[in-house]
Amino acid sequence: MTAPAIALEGLRFAWPRDTRDCLAIDALQVAAGERVFLHGPSGCGKSTLLALLAGVLLPRAGTLAVLGTEWRTLSAPRRDAFRAEHIGVLFQQFNLLPWLPVLDNVLLGCRFSRRRSMQAAHAAGTPAGHARTLLERVGIAPALWPRPARELSVGQQQRVAAARALIGRPGLVIADEPTSALDAALRDGFMALLLAECAAARSTLVFVSHDERLAPHFDRTLALPAFNGAAA
Repeated sequence: MTAPAIALEGLRFAWPRDTRDCLAIDALQVAAGERVFLHGPSGCGKSTLLALLAGVLLPRAGTLAVLGTEWRTLSAPRRDAFRAEHIGVLFQQFNLLPWLPVLDNVLLGCRFSRRRSMQAAHAAGTPAGHARTLLERVGIAPALWPRPARELSVGQQQRVAAARALIGRPGLVIADEPTSALDAALRDGFMALLLAECAAARSTLVFVSHDERLAPHFDRTLALPAFNGAAA
């Protein structure tokens, strides 16, 4: 049997100086290639859970394995390297480098990972070719590619961040409210691209959104308070 893409058990997390856990999840598994829609009210711990899945944070107790690797077994530099190799993250704040041209922002994932660079080249001939393909599919015109990211609108920056997360076809894609700055037409195009790219790469997708109209696109829907004991 294929190992799960995400496996956690007895997970507990509290912020420094907090006396109460903000996340308490007894068990959760996400299958390889599965698409999971995660929702819940503001403050219930959705973004914190995504940061734990990405290895940016570590739980105070319990186990959390991603793509067969337990985060606690890795040093901080090795966590950074593993994330760069295997995980595409769409941050809520985008985290683009504002002075860097759009195309170079998308290519950052390949510059930090030989594996993703090779995957991008396999998908479109060269990493730059894959970056251009993704930018075209998210609706960023070629005239914008040489411009610094700071010159783009919020919605455009969000789509550039999506292309950066998808380049090189990572094994796990984590998305935190990625459609919040998009109108209905752009949102639908974005979702079509995201799901198609994840399917082509057989990537597992964990997607957080308040927009429950998007839930039918996914294999499974999780309401965080329902399985987070700390939010009860």
